Amino acid sequence: MIFVNDMTLLRAWLLALGVAIIGSNLIEDMNLLGDEGLARQAFAPIAAIVGGYIFGLGIVMAGGCGSGVLYKQGEGQFAAFIATVGFAFTLIMSYHGPLAPVMKWIKSYKVSIGSGDDAIPNPALWDLFNAPNLKWLFIAIIVAIIIPVVWKGGPLGKQPKKGWSWSLGGLLVGLVIVLAWWTSYQWGGRARGLSFSGPLSEMVTFLLMGDSMAKNDQMFSFAGYGSISWSALYIIGVPIGAFLSARGLSEFKLTAPKQVDELLRVFFGGMVMGVGGALAGG
Repeated sequence: MIFVNDMTLLRAWLLALGVAIIGSNLIEDMNLLGDEGLARQAFAPIAAIVGGYIFGLGIVMAGGCGSGVLYKQGEGQFAAFIATVGFAFTLIMSYHGPLAPVMKWIKSYKVSIGSGDDAIPNPALWDLFNAPNLKWLFIAIIVAIIIPVVWKGGPLGKQPKKGWSWSLGGLLVGLVIVLAWWTSYQWGGRARGLSFSGPLSEMVTFLLMGDSMAKNDQMFSFAGYGSISWSALYIIGVPIGAFLSARGLSEFKLTAPKQVDELLRVFFGGMVMGVGGALAGG
């Protein structure tokens, strides 16, 4: 049995998920994302499960997920920077280095629908049931499952004295995800959305070699230095936003572990995250 003492973060995550699902599919149906629509990933179940498990192990050791170690840098945590270095190191190894063939082999098992001209290489949930016309029915069922869990947490209850409530935070995160789909299409050439593993790799390769090496995305010249993807740019924005928020709440503080062992742990945790994130398609 799994014991959960506090479901606040889970409820915030579910609220963000519901808003993101509704909003992203709505703007797709409104033709705001071009002919391609949402750039859905291929469904590679083995890679997703194994990669997600490895990524979860890394999160525990690194003290945060891909976005977590980035925003914690904005709060002044040096350990988060070390974790990000480890994260980036194995991402490069996985996407462009000696681990790339292994990743490609594990990801080779993919679920697709149909064949020939009618094939759907990146099926959505409703495509798996051969019911594309019932997309909004599937979405309604998912949202109907989410609503009772979220509502039980009292989303309209008393607001905290400092910062945002979990419900407002979840709502805003969901809206940011929807906005990311639209902005990535408008300025990035493809409705790629919001993730951190791939974009961090693209930022690092840009810094090291002047090229984000994003195969499917439109590239831009950045200050005459080289070619960078749109997604790589928001890797810069996350710690900046976290810094401004931390300063506004008087929570910014430069901190560093006193023990070398902790730095080694978060660095190794970041490396584990990089392998898991690249494998799962983060």
